[in-house]
Amino acid sequence: MPRRLSEKPRHVRPRRKHKRERRFDALPFQPPPVKRGQEIDVVINDIGSGGDGIARIQNFLIFVPRTKIGDHLKVRITSVGRKFAVAEGIGTQEETS
Repeated sequence: MPRRLSEKPRHVRPRRKHKRERRFDALPFQPPPVKRGQEIDVVINDIGSGGDGIARIQNFLIFVPRTKIGDHLKVRITSVGRKFAVAEGIGTQEETS
């Protein structure tokens, strides 16, 4: 008759707790403040790692290619994700005013 092995608890690695700062998700499942096709006026206040300009609306990131810090633009939202959106520049605010 075979010997019974003692039941050992299976080793489970504890989950790590990330101490990252949450940017946009103040409330879970919060909808983005912009919609695809929407045209808005923004100010580029940062540059992303890919060289795209970054604008913020209610702490929601909007990436705008081929822009510089300090540009005042009118942009059209081309795609919207859960944490960021991508837009294309339509023109500067001085041109549209």
